[in-house]
Amino acid sequence: MISYKKQLCGYCKTRLILPIFLFLVAGIIQKGYSFQENNEKYTISGYVKESGSGELLPGVSIYITALKKGVVTNDFGFYSLTLPSGTYDVNYSYIGFKTVTTTISLTQNIQKDIDLTIESNLLDEVIIDSRKNERISSKVQMSTLSLPVEQIQDIPALLGEKDVLKVFQLMPGVSAGSEGSSGLYVRGGGPDQNLFILDDATVYNANHLFGFLSVFNGDAIKSVEMYKGGFPARYGGRLSSVLDIRMLDGNKNELHGKFGIGLLSSNITLQGPIKKGKTSFLFSGRRTYLDLFTRLASTSKSKVSPYFYDLNAKINHEFDSKNKLYISSYMGRDIFKLKENYDNEKYKTRLGWGNQTATIRWNHQFNDKLFSNTSLIYSNFKFFLDVEEEYSNQQYDAKFHSGITDLGVKLDFDYFPSLNHHLRFGAQALHHNFTPHTSVIKEKGFPDNRSKTEFRSIESAVYVEDEWKISERFKTNLGIRVSSFNYKSLNYINPESRVSLAYKLNDVSAVKASYSSMNQYIHLLSNSGIGLPTDLWVSSTDRVKPQSSHQVALGYSRDFIDENFTLSLEGYYKKSNNVIGYKEGTDFIFDAREDSEKTWEDNVVSGEAEAYGLEFLLQRKFGKFTGWIGYTLAWSDRQFDELNQGKRFFARYDRRHDVSLVGIYKPSKKITLSGSWIYASGSNYTLPNGEIKTPINDRHDLSQSNIFNNRGISKNYEERNNFRGESTHRLDLSIQFHKKKKRGTRTWDFSIYNAYFRKNPFTYIFKRKNGVRELNRISILPIIPSITYKYEF
Repeated sequence: MISYKKQLCGYCKTRLILPIFLFLVAGIIQKGYSFQENNEKYTISGYVKESGSGELLPGVSIYITALKKGVVTNDFGFYSLTLPSGTYDVNYSYIGFKTVTTTISLTQNIQKDIDLTIESNLLDEVIIDSRKNERISSKVQMSTLSLPVEQIQDIPALLGEKDVLKVFQLMPGVSAGSEGSSGLYVRGGGPDQNLFILDDATVYNANHLFGFLSVFNGDAIKSVEMYKGGFPARYGGRLSSVLDIRMLDGNKNELHGKFGIGLLSSNITLQGPIKKGKTSFLFSGRRTYLDLFTRLASTSKSKVSPYFYDLNAKINHEFDSKNKLYISSYMGRDIFKLKENYDNEKYKTRLGWGNQTATIRWNHQFNDKLFSNTSLIYSNFKFFLDVEEEYSNQQYDAKFHSGITDLGVKLDFDYFPSLNHHLRFGAQALHHNFTPHTSVIKEKGFPDNRSKTEFRSIESAVYVEDEWKISERFKTNLGIRVSSFNYKSLNYINPESRVSLAYKLNDVSAVKASYSSMNQYIHLLSNSGIGLPTDLWVSSTDRVKPQSSHQVALGYSRDFIDENFTLSLEGYYKKSNNVIGYKEGTDFIFDAREDSEKTWEDNVVSGEAEAYGLEFLLQRKFGKFTGWIGYTLAWSDRQFDELNQGKRFFARYDRRHDVSLVGIYKPSKKITLSGSWIYASGSNYTLPNGEIKTPINDRHDLSQSNIFNNRGISKNYEERNNFRGESTHRLDLSIQFHKKKKRGTRTWDFSIYNAYFRKNPFTYIFKRKNGVRELNRISILPIIPSITYKYEF
């Protein structure tokens, strides 16, 4: 228990840190703070856009040939280089676009905006230019994964649904969890330890259809980047990974669109100018028609209706060259309805969940070196369960709701004082409103039973980081983040240090190292471990401390310029503290009530987690043939004093070996061939070592325990995750046929999921056969062919 004095001291520190930080920011803005060494230096700055659409391009490489130095554009396409006066050839290059080279005579500060044109002949083999893109060996950041969105669209997918999260599951260090699910388990962490960001807003539940698809519509996405270690100081709040997703801004000059019809869902995307060259819009929508098929299979006694939809929208307005406004929003819902009629008994169940986000962002360029982005953020996740029962003239209604709502502000600065420094700093504050439980229970003849729990907290942080090129061979990214969490009178304050180092052995290879500490102030209460919508987000309290982690990594990277390959090899170790686990045999829906004898805090235990491993990735991002080979060797375990007799046990998705082979081949502009093969060691399951028959009268108080079945037989569990299941492997194939039409391009996509019909384990259960218990593997996804039609104009 933290004393009142310490609480007050922590509160005072928070009140002092933010004003001091903002004062330093104001000083930089007001005085034009600069690292310039003499008066003979000038600055080239500007924006890099896609020609035609005006879409700002993040991560574009700007390279000075004579100096053999360069920078990359930030998340909003802005760049800045400060150089000695002179004449330079400047190269602008980006994957999938033609390289632009321009000669600049630098005798004063210059604003230089560049338009890049999509490479029209990507299918032809080209001579690989060492300046084409920033080399992996030249980047200081490690433990990151990024893929061109076009490549994501080409990879085979379940039922033809192109899913960003499932593509990242094919990368080293990222595990898929259950067969067919879109959950992410990164370097031994749980699904609650991943931060999903969509245009600066947090998405709390990224699952459609109970986890078989993600909520991110690939047609509305501009860029995706995952951090699984070596986290930059600008990110925080989770222990395992950050997935930063940016939506398309919308075409400023022409109306473009695409629509697709598949076996599971249809989608449409439109983008175009509202005011040409100044204002644009984006709209993308998707809906499944699974409910239409289930209605056909329904009977007069039972009707099932599941479906989901999601909508992405964005407006982008450019006031002038230095001020831009973005308004973006996402809304998605899953609905599951069940109706049953049996003689005089009627049952109706309605289950649903969904996310809503909204972001208003203002970009401002103060001068040729200082850039800012200010965001106002709204995020909401809500789950509900409504049950109606009628029998023997009795009526019973129960409504249960839970969720979390965020309101926040975020201020980020990019400062380019010299060619050797890229300084980022900022602050953010989020107001969380947790509602773990809201219920109304109505029963004929009895008064209504209403209950509600609600918790409010404030999470804030300030950060500064500097990507510093110390010498021609040595680069570093040094950062510090100070995070704060206020709950009632309790205040947690934690400094988080971030260090990334890269030393070039030669022009094409480098060794890298990183260290990062992270803190996570919100927790996910879960019995499933796979991110179901019934899982509850709750706050850190005086009894449940924030989770924390320390991660170190060491790696080697190499560019094979002539072959257009990149290679990375990394080893990591991660230790996490105050990781929570939910006790078996509890019903968190009812135990979350304030009027319950036990609160959710009584039903969780805190422990520690440990993860370590090796990761290998050989990747080719552009050309006729692209893809990658990934391999992970990993260990992950848990330890709780109150669970498993205090002994360590392997995590549910601790998998020793994980292999992925992905290939995309385009023999011509009309055909795209792709395939992926995965292999993963088996997951861990907790299976009973025996059974104990329990008299009926003794089971009443234990009726909510999930270790009892309806025959009065309890399961005897001696150890957690005491059984390792069979390995998983699968082959997915796809072929796309493209045809240019008068006003667009038509594509037929034929794919096969699980091509050789491997019966991969989803779970295991015991069944009795002739009085003998037998362990049975349950498989749910056989070979699944699909066909999708797409048209783009």
